[in-house]
Amino acid sequence: MTMPSGIPVIETFLGFPSRNRKDVYKFLAPHLRDAESKGFRFPAQYMFKDVPEDLDDNVDPVVVVLDNLDRFGIERGMISVGATNEDGRRAIVDHPDRFIPSLAVEPNGGMDTIRAMVAAHDEFGIKSVTTFPAGSQVAINDKRYFPIYSKCCELDIPIFSCAGIPGPRVPFESQKVEHIDEVCYLFPELTFVTRHGCEPWTDLAVKLMIKWPNLYYSTSAFAPRHYPKAIIDYANTRGADKILYAGYFPAGLTYDRIWGDMPDVAFKDDVWPKFLRENALKVLKLDG
Repeated sequence: MTMPSGIPVIETFLGFPSRNRKDVYKFLAPHLRDAESKGFRFPAQYMFKDVPEDLDDNVDPVVVVLDNLDRFGIERGMISVGATNEDGRRAIVDHPDRFIPSLAVEPNGGMDTIRAMVAAHDEFGIKSVTTFPAGSQVAINDKRYFPIYSKCCELDIPIFSCAGIPGPRVPFESQKVEHIDEVCYLFPELTFVTRHGCEPWTDLAVKLMIKWPNLYYSTSAFAPRHYPKAIIDYANTRGADKILYAGYFPAGLTYDRIWGDMPDVAFKDDVWPKFLRENALKVLKLDG
């Protein structure tokens, strides 16, 4: 039950430190209504302690991330290569052995989103797309997502989607876990990975993972001591192949916090290598 050492970790939720965190979340501003949220450095600030600081102008975000990966035994991390993410694009070009290209997608973008997916796949070989339904207030099973799901099937890449009550103070209807059932039914070839916990519907998430072979769960935005019990129990029984490690650096958690907690997670010995590495290699179709 003790976390083994020496496993080269695959990180499936990684960003770059910003010089002004509020700029990163400008897309969410139209949906925020309460005064406190509008003043936060990031929209879910009330939920997290010791949020990583913004960078000074003379510090290279890519160097900071590489230092963290090296210090905590993380072999590769998945990052976005969107047109406005200059650090992500530079990191993929300069360090292709350390970073896994992904693309954050917007369901309201119509064909522009699909063209961006194709362009990122052609230029960078993206291994996944990611999305935040509550950030656009578009439900997981809304028809605006269907072209994105179809293109994922065509490109043979997974989608990582936030699910459950969102941290920012916006309505949660778009991220109800029950919506995933219809998506898995309509798109049986799609690999769908949940992010950000699925709470308070983790029991339902487990039921759906048992039901749908291409549905997975990643642990992003949770300090390991707060991983839901239903997820740990599922990983230790019939779900060892379905749970992927994901952090939340630098959005809300430091690696010191994540890896300080991690040894106390009650995974069985045979679950650890799958959780930290092997499941991500399979889902992202990476060369191990």
